[in-house]
Amino acid sequence: MSDRLEPAGEEGRGVRPLPLRAAALPLLAERVEVPRYDRGALRSAVVHISVGSFHRAHQALYFDDLAQRGISLDWGITGVGLRRPQMREALGPQDGLFTVVSRGAGGAQARVVGAITRYLFAPEEREAVLDVLASPATRLVTLTITRAGYEPTHRDGDSAPALLVEALDRRRRAGIVPFTVLSCDNLAENGRIARAALLERSERLDPDLAAWIDAEGAFPSSMVDRITPRTTSVERRRIEREFGVVDRWPVVTEPFSQWVIEDSFSAGRPPLDEVGVDFVADVRPHALLKTRLLNAAHCALGHLGVLAGHSRSDEAAADPALHALLVGLMDEVAPLLPVVPGVDLDRYRETLLARVGNPALGDSLTRLCRASSSKVPEHVIPSLAAARAAGLPHRVLTLVVAGWLRYLGHGCDDSGRAIVLDDPLAEVLRRLASRGGEAMLADRRFFGDLAGDPSFADDVRVALDDLERLGTREAIRAALAGDGVLGAAA
Repeated sequence: MSDRLEPAGEEGRGVRPLPLRAAALPLLAERVEVPRYDRGALRSAVVHISVGSFHRAHQALYFDDLAQRGISLDWGITGVGLRRPQMREALGPQDGLFTVVSRGAGGAQARVVGAITRYLFAPEEREAVLDVLASPATRLVTLTITRAGYEPTHRDGDSAPALLVEALDRRRRAGIVPFTVLSCDNLAENGRIARAALLERSERLDPDLAAWIDAEGAFPSSMVDRITPRTTSVERRRIEREFGVVDRWPVVTEPFSQWVIEDSFSAGRPPLDEVGVDFVADVRPHALLKTRLLNAAHCALGHLGVLAGHSRSDEAAADPALHALLVGLMDEVAPLLPVVPGVDLDRYRETLLARVGNPALGDSLTRLCRASSSKVPEHVIPSLAAARAAGLPHRVLTLVVAGWLRYLGHGCDDSGRAIVLDDPLAEVLRRLASRGGEAMLADRRFFGDLAGDPSFADDVRVALDDLERLGTREAIRAALAGDGVLGAAA
């Protein structure tokens, strides 16, 4: 394909697709929304560690909005990669630009985002990363690294905590205030987790540094929400046809987006409240609402949807049995949730069901099942434990756990098609979930205080037996109808 910028031919909307880069923006502006601000005047005050599809569909858009709406040019982003160079290879030739396409009932909207001013790959540019982090210009560090990214590993020197602690040490020695560390991971109290990881590492290196970070730093928790599937080659070609943009790694997402942040900053607060972000005193109620409903629904739909033979979230959500499963799951979880001021829970649930079943997005169930060893314990097990402790109904929650175990240990769906696990603990999970999951049900890593509880184990075994005898759809119907002994308190 030619790199010439003049439109020609009959591709897409009557023009030849243009490679995305800064020089092409004037022509691309006729097709999609592009940055209207002077990118050369954008000052980078944010470093984001682990730039993936979700960050580019979520946090980067909010910072781009600050510039696009003329609110501030002071919050550009330096992206940092930790493990793989592919994002650098995609963004480099595109001058840091990328395309975000939102798909929903109202159609598709495309936008070129210009908030990332620089991208560094830490394994090869470690000193440059540390220079940026230690610079007084950097006021905020955001992270999307998952729980494992906060834990020490054999490559600990390249980890996010290692980089942040070393940079904070340089700032302390230079008399520069610490940057705010803002976790954007789907973890309960993610700010506390980030703080603990940095304090543990800094305490080992220098107790005075740890004391300074603890006293002067800020680690606000946050809740982030936007469904963002993996970008496929099919989707890239579709964007070329629809919008005439050749993007090495575009992002496809839903229209909905939400960001709630604890109002605690150490080096100045970006005016994100002017572009839709909620600053609150306590993020926990918002996070519980999202993770216990949306993320738990993804766990349920992913594993049981695959067992039922589906491959896409919209197809699975349109299946009457699985739709009823999601409604039943939310019925069981809702009484366990805190009241969140300003949130109508019934409307919130309706919105979630519409989002999960969005046919314009068609999320992959494989993605929903990925890394289930962290998702199910984080998003499903706490609700199940709370329901059991309170004597509240939990048949559906128990079936979701059983569906997870069958997905892990059975190796195929109801029609005999093979299931491929995508999880860092895949081999461990297969072994533990085999032979009825007895070993796994006793493992506290996954089930916490429920591990070794004979009543809980018995309920899961009943649900597993239903899945084996009846198949996924009939097992769902049985659980919803209250057949058998599952969740006897119901």
